[in-house]
Amino acid sequence: MSSIEIAPEDLPEVAHTNHGRTTAAWVTNIGLVIGALIASIAMAFPVWPVVWVGVAVCAVALIVGGVLRALGHGQPLT
Repeated sequence: MSSIEIAPEDLPEVAHTNHGRTTAAWVTNIGLVIGALIASIAMAFPVWPVVWVGVAVCAVALIVGGVLRALGHGQPLT
């Protein structure tokens, strides 16, 4: 046990309970999985233009996720 005592007013606020289950998180995650899958399959059969398509899909997924979060469909910043 620790001998450090923390006053109740020094504790952080309660975290949100959505655990990343937001539209922005789902869209970003699914987009990244699809992009990584495209890129990895294209790397297995060295088709470099398709690898770059997979990388582009990942980049678009990150942008779309950021836009959705900015529009209020993601975890709020606290």
